Amino acid sequence: MSAAPVIEAAVAAASDAVLGRLEEMLTWSQSLIPDPAGGVDQVGFTKDGLVADATRIDRIATLERLQASLEAAKAVEMVAFAQSQTAEQIGLGVHPRAIGRGIADQIALASHISPAEGTRRLHTARDLVLDLPHTLTLLSRGDLSGWTVRCVTEKLSHLDRTTRTHVDTALTARPLARMSTKEAAACAQRLAYTADPAAAMARAGKARTDRRVTLRPAPDTMSLLTGLLPVEQGVACLAALQAAASQSKADGDPRSKGQLMADTLVARLTGQATAENVGVEVGIQLPLAALLDPNDSTPAEIPGWGCLPAALARELITNTEARVWWRRLFTRPTADGGQQVVDLDRRRRRFTGWLAELIRWRDWTCRDPYCDAPIRHLDHLHRHHDGGPTTPTNGRGVCERGNYVREMPGWTIRLADPDTHTVITTTPTGHRYTSRPPQPP
Repeated sequence: MSAAPVIEAAVAAASDAVLGRLEEMLTWSQSLIPDPAGGVDQVGFTKDGLVADATRIDRIATLERLQASLEAAKAVEMVAFAQSQTAEQIGLGVHPRAIGRGIADQIALASHISPAEGTRRLHTARDLVLDLPHTLTLLSRGDLSGWTVRCVTEKLSHLDRTTRTHVDTALTARPLARMSTKEAAACAQRLAYTADPAAAMARAGKARTDRRVTLRPAPDTMSLLTGLLPVEQGVACLAALQAAASQSKADGDPRSKGQLMADTLVARLTGQATAENVGVEVGIQLPLAALLDPNDSTPAEIPGWGCLPAALARELITNTEARVWWRRLFTRPTADGGQQVVDLDRRRRRFTGWLAELIRWRDWTCRDPYCDAPIRHLDHLHRHHDGGPTTPTNGRGVCERGNYVREMPGWTIRLADPDTHTVITTTPTGHRYTSRPPQPP
């Protein structure tokens, strides 16, 4: 009789036991949280009655160590999963250039994070588990936080595996557990440079080729425009803005120096006379009633960026310094009481023209679960070469990565509910994730 079935049964039993213990820990941590329906307990937030403050500090410290230890265990699981999936893809005959595609995406779906963050975590886990055993041990003991380890690992990512392991050994002679995150990262960076100065120079050169500008939403209808620039260029930009602001203040401008620098940045980048004279298209969704009725407080939406107070949206729309265009969007109620964008103010092989605009207005950002990347591709849910029509219902907006990942073996995308445009993604492991377009205002 072959021993393989016995071994497989033992492995399955061990896996079930580990999952059971993790579920017990999850249940225990949830038991500390008060019932929202019961209000805030004035005596203590935990359900176990009076607890001394010293005990609470001990719990916090222990939970931090537990969280760090779980980060180490999660890293090991991610690396093992990636190795197994890579072997499976090779066995399926996946093209060498596509080997590894979709692995980080599955981790991201399981972790409720974006695919880009899933990739970062997997890269960190690989370096940590395969090349930094001492740092991994400190993390598993709870002596280092997960964020500190991520920062340390990032400083060593450009080294070859042998050198990285050498630096890991050298780090053990330093009191990392007593360092702040910034100190630990700086220590790792110094050791990395000493171990391989040429690699450090190559990394600096590559970083300059990665210069870019990004935009992220910020609270209270603001945004963060970030330029990743060579240090001397960044310093020159800041100095120029400071000089312009200082001159304006000297001329009696009542705005603050920060306001002047921000307004000068916008004016110089766009070529406008003033920062308020926005002449590029910024899509704002606003219900007709909120547009016409000054007492209607229904917020507007900038798709993919967040909401705007109705009064602010009306102010922007009536701004006489900017050029304003109108485009009607039509919605219809869904069976669950929501709304769905279904038409604009006209069917083809490619999603172009009004149809492309309609899908972008409906989906806002990539429709893959937890992915908030900008829409780059308009994808057929039922593939066009399999007879899928080019219609709003059969289309979805996705990022470039999401469109390529769905072509990997084991991935399926299907429309589960046309009424709400609910899409179900099934991964190679059989896990299912649901996506719906955002509710229009």
